[in-house]
Amino acid sequence: QVQLVESGGGLVQAGGSLRLSCAASGRTFSSSAMGWFRQAPGKEREFVAVISWTGGTISYASSVKGRFTISRDNAKNTVYLQMSSLKPEDTAVYYCAASFYNKYGSTYQRDFDSWGQGTQVTVSS
Repeated sequence: QVQLVESGGGLVQAGGSLRLSCAASGRTFSSSAMGWFRQAPGKEREFVAVISWTGGTISYASSVKGRFTISRDNAKNTVYLQMSSLKPEDTAVYYCAASFYNKYGSTYQRDFDSWGQGTQVTVSS
């Protein structure tokens, strides 16, 4: 398994930007697809973005496509989520997750075997 720690969350005004980071420890990071999910108050956790183990395959939720960018640096064992043009509806706890057995990525939470503790993102209007 991979141990994951998110950082970079905070309070930002609508239209602003934030970059989330997820630092991983463990030998399997470079062999794992990495995903970002989020959970807003009173709602279920939902898929945001995923990147394959090589970085060659990327998918986004329709609600963030064109505004968010996922990337990874395998040399630093870190995955990033660059968020731009933020909206109040982006307010949520953001989680990163690792999927060792689905290396090309998945949008389903059940396919991810390691999760971080989450970082709060709050977008004010």
